[in-house]
Amino acid sequence: MNVFPIAPAESRYLWLLIPVTVLLLCVLIGGVGLLATSVRGAHASRFEIEGDGLRLVGDLYGRVVPKRDLRVDGARRVDLAREAGLQPKWRRIGTALPGYQAGWFRLRNGEKALLYLTDRTRAVYVPTTAGYSLLLSPADPDAFLSRLRAVLGS
Repeated sequence: MNVFPIAPAESRYLWLLIPVTVLLLCVLIGGVGLLATSVRGAHASRFEIEGDGLRLVGDLYGRVVPKRDLRVDGARRVDLAREAGLQPKWRRIGTALPGYQAGWFRLRNGEKALLYLTDRTRAVYVPTTAGYSLLLSPADPDAFLSRLRAVLGS
């Protein structure tokens, strides 16, 4: 039997593995961090009604929606199983985990919407004048709507 070993690779090509490995590790760690942030958001997000607007606190998509942009008169409780037009259809940029959707979506009716949605049967729809709507899942939708109208209603 004759054995012929492989010719040694040039070490300069092996050095390319270092930045590729570092890049892959960064992507992996970033992905795990993003997933952890989303899971935390599904349990820790909240909606703060203040005199100047509605503050969405949670994961990456939190923001303050100014009072002037909210159409409080059009806010209502919805059951997405019964209102097909308001169901999220396309995720633009956001999280779509089982039982939790957050971020920017297109609804079946074509509207752009910012979602913080965990319970599709007890959601709150809030239109805005800023070119998008909000679909939220507060723990108590009726109390949320009542307070929204009392604090931010015109």
